[in-house]
Amino acid sequence: MTIEKLTEKEAAAFSPNILAFYGDSVYEVLVRRYIVTRHQTNAGRLHELAVEQVRASYQSEAVNVIEPLLDEREADILRRGRNAGGISVPKSAKPSEYRRATALEALFGYLSLCGRIDRAEELFAAICAAMPVE
Repeated sequence: MTIEKLTEKEAAAFSPNILAFYGDSVYEVLVRRYIVTRHQTNAGRLHELAVEQVRASYQSEAVNVIEPLLDEREADILRRGRNAGGISVPKSAKPSEYRRATALEALFGYLSLCGRIDRAEELFAAICAAMPVE
């Protein structure tokens, strides 16, 4: 089975919530790969490090890092993710942070669906450089 690469237009046609649903897993894989390759420790500590980078407040700050780096279409996907309706904000997050985190996940989902994983990795590297987790 091969994973189908969508055109940018096809990927952009998904709702921001669907892009964020998928992008959550894309972003988490990048986070896990990043921490596993930098930390020789037990699984419990690896989990703690991962949680730091996938929580809404961290992802919200990450938007500040990558926003100036985005092209017009990427910025549009980010905006659509931030403005998505039907979002249920958990008690542990501020609504504004959660919306920005959803926007980040939508962008990573979009990039992956388009087969632009190199671009997702480039943006993720910028986040890690600006916001290292130790």
